[in-house]
Amino acid sequence: MFALKDETFEGTFPFAPHYHSIDGVDMHFVDEGSGEPVVMVHGDPTWGYLYRNFIPFLSQRRRCVLPDQMGMGKSANPQERSLYRLQQHRANLEALLLHLDLHDITLVLHDWGGPVGLGVATRHPERIKRLVLMNTWAFAPWPGGPFPRLLELIRSERGEAFVLQKNGYLEPALRGTTYHSEQLTKTVMEAYRAPFPTPESRLALLCWSRDIPVQETDVSYTEMKQIEQGLSQFGRIPIPLVWGMKDPVLSASVLHRWQQLYPHATTHELEDASHFLQEDAPERIVQWIEAFLDADP
Repeated sequence: MFALKDETFEGTFPFAPHYHSIDGVDMHFVDEGSGEPVVMVHGDPTWGYLYRNFIPFLSQRRRCVLPDQMGMGKSANPQERSLYRLQQHRANLEALLLHLDLHDITLVLHDWGGPVGLGVATRHPERIKRLVLMNTWAFAPWPGGPFPRLLELIRSERGEAFVLQKNGYLEPALRGTTYHSEQLTKTVMEAYRAPFPTPESRLALLCWSRDIPVQETDVSYTEMKQIEQGLSQFGRIPIPLVWGMKDPVLSASVLHRWQQLYPHATTHELEDASHFLQEDAPERIVQWIEAFLDADP
């Protein structure tokens, strides 16, 4: 963590590091700009670096807060596996946002950032002004189709060695679900790999995939179901759905689920983007978010 603290990855992530200790775990976050807060939450296997192209624009008139989830990015990676559950990740984000005492929050959520961020939102709806949902879910059981082979492997007995020892997950996950993978330059990939140099540092990468609730007996099923049951309270706040349509993990059927839940939401479909749409089309997404925020001051 400490070697990473001030790393900017050749200037692509030039943001000052901030830390908040939550139950002895140092959580890293970026805090840039001033004004209404825009909180951007990443998923697996990424970290705040995913939103590096959003901050320079959005922070000109707003306060951008980007937490690195536990075990990811510049945050600490405790070795107690039971910590890497949806309930704890939600509690971590909740503690940080309450510590910062943020109100009128716009939550920008992607992948696992959806369940984690919406878990906080359903517990503190009075603090939430807007939602931006991008290739994410918050439903139990799993709403997507069959898992890709990569996720199936991680959830199997062979997954431990594959993720921890061989470091076999991160690169194929990023390259395999970024439509314009040519934009994943050497510097970008080094930044994504940097938090995970050792088997011990990769524990979160193993646990995220294994925590996806598929059946009622799964550990995080109840937590996910509680979050899902609280989603209806956001039926009147502004919500854009921004979706990479080439996503093999969270496909168009999941987008349609959100559209049914939030018929008032505006949808932006990116036909030339996959799961990691922030890498595929950052400029377009930032423009949409800026216009969305300006339309609802």
